Amino acid sequence: MSVAEPLTKPVLAVGGRFLLSEIGMQLRRRRNQLILAVLAAVPVIIGIAVKLTTHDGAGATGGLIGNITNNGIFVAFTALIVVIPIFLPMAVAVVAGETVAGEASLGTLRYLLAVPVGRTRLLLTKFAAMGFWCLLITSVVALAGVIIGVILFPSAHVTLLSGTQATLLGGVGRLVGMVLYAALMMLAVAAIGLFISTLTEVPIAAMAATLTVAIVMQVLVAVPQLHAIHPWLISDHLLNLADLLRDPLRVSGLRDGALLAVGYVVVFGSLAWARFTTKDVTS
Repeated sequence: MSVAEPLTKPVLAVGGRFLLSEIGMQLRRRRNQLILAVLAAVPVIIGIAVKLTTHDGAGATGGLIGNITNNGIFVAFTALIVVIPIFLPMAVAVVAGETVAGEASLGTLRYLLAVPVGRTRLLLTKFAAMGFWCLLITSVVALAGVIIGVILFPSAHVTLLSGTQATLLGGVGRLVGMVLYAALMMLAVAAIGLFISTLTEVPIAAMAATLTVAIVMQVLVAVPQLHAIHPWLISDHLLNLADLLRDPLRVSGLRDGALLAVGYVVVFGSLAWARFTTKDVTS
């Protein structure tokens, strides 16, 4: 056995336990449970509203809402498009804002750094837990949409926005793609929140600042005169996930959004690392 083995194994074990602990803490928080419940309620409300306002043989045709009556999986599609501009960034901002600032405010940051994983591994673990949260919130919306859609509406071939039909399995595959794309875009918001969280010891301030950044980007995208900066804003690419509902797929928008999200993760992740590794931890 090499000298490195007995040193590496405990570090990996501690890192793994720490990640599971972070995820468990996310799931146990009543606030986060409420966020998940609210997100799950969105597709349920959409599905029930469409069911109550659509008569047999009547109703809207075409578009997201119209297609719900033809196949219940469109409840999940519609719900993801509804929640991604504001609801999902809000859910990410609340959790990302307290990643580091929350530990500092509770006075537990120094004790976490005493664990033999170092500041870099601590930050990576926090970010990995945020990645889990981003995937969880998008999956909850999609799963709730599928469940309520199957209960209230028929589930057969999926008529896409382009008018062509896909199999139910193909529709599920497109839904999975939408979930992954939405999660990646939210991970970019989480990277911003992680960086902001390293700048303060007040978690509420970090949450508010992260949400403010997300809202400001939405406002900037709504101003046509600022079209030159739109491609560099996350909010300008959020609704690109609807391209997965077209045949043939519009890959360019999805590719641009994914590359931008990765860029945000790299830039703001690096800023968070630079700040946190040089930060004087006093609490």
